[in-house]
Amino acid sequence: MNQKDGPPLLAVKHLGVAFQTDQGQVLAVDDVSFELESGQVLGIAGESGCGKSVTALSLMRLLPQPVSKITEGEILFKGQNLLDFSIGAMRKIRGKKISMIFQEPMTALNPVHTVGRQIAESYSLHFPDMGEKEKNTASLQMLAKVGIPDARQVMKKYPHQLSGGMRQRVMIGMALACEPDILIADEPTTALDVTVQAQIMDLIFQFRDTTGMAVILITHDLGLIAENCDRVVIMYAGTVSESASVTTLFHHPFHPYTKKLLQSIPSRAQTAKEPLPTIPGNVPVLSKMPVGCRFAKRCEHALPQCENQRPRMMSVSSGHFAACHLVYDCEKKLNFDK
Repeated sequence: MNQKDGPPLLAVKHLGVAFQTDQGQVLAVDDVSFELESGQVLGIAGESGCGKSVTALSLMRLLPQPVSKITEGEILFKGQNLLDFSIGAMRKIRGKKISMIFQEPMTALNPVHTVGRQIAESYSLHFPDMGEKEKNTASLQMLAKVGIPDARQVMKKYPHQLSGGMRQRVMIGMALACEPDILIADEPTTALDVTVQAQIMDLIFQFRDTTGMAVILITHDLGLIAENCDRVVIMYAGTVSESASVTTLFHHPFHPYTKKLLQSIPSRAQTAKEPLPTIPGNVPVLSKMPVGCRFAKRCEHALPQCENQRPRMMSVSSGHFAACHLVYDCEKKLNFDK
């Protein structure tokens, strides 16, 4: 990780995102904060529906309009608030400074344009002086870099003519074409077999190592987080429940939700017919969020104040933070690991 003096490469501060629904306005992301340094790999993990992808789309200013809006907070990229940027200014940021690998390449790629044309569009937008021959050569080179054999033939194909792994490689090639400062990878290995998953992650980190770009890895796969990330942000019901270095979080988790998540990872010690550990209860509905801690009804360590007082993010140790009343309930904290 290449840290430098001055502000972090990216600082998300107290981000709030609301959606308009039939039940009224609901907060899908509420008071989310984190930082990212150059060369760092930040993992964002949590159950489906916890706000991971909405947070990612917020960073790119790609939330669906007009049903959603950013209600509060700041997204500071190199000290500048992206929420103050015009639509035209954001187009210059997307792809060149901040790129994203979307969750499902089949829906993210344009079905009526060839692979070659779609990659060339990145160069056309950000390098308007490039000639057609230069763009074609650069596109071929990028496809080769992401491990696509016979790139010249693949350039002529449409997304539906490629396998899932090949489409994902094309998406990575498009995202990395302009060597961005930040790559947001939203579930980049979903629905891919284990071998292809490893190849995709290797590709991402090869580019990280050669260009120094930072990576935000969004996933529900804690194994992927453990193997690849420097820091981890755990989200639950639209909020951040815990944030720490990957080593600290996996060896010394504090928040009850984080502990339950880690316990749900399959273990070699389990027998074939032994049921997998689960977290009792359900994630609260967005339109009926609890006033206090959002995990309280599923938490076996809940305190009386958890029902009606929302916990603040507090320091557990150096670089380790948790939004839990147990942080400042000393007696309970001492007995928490039992």
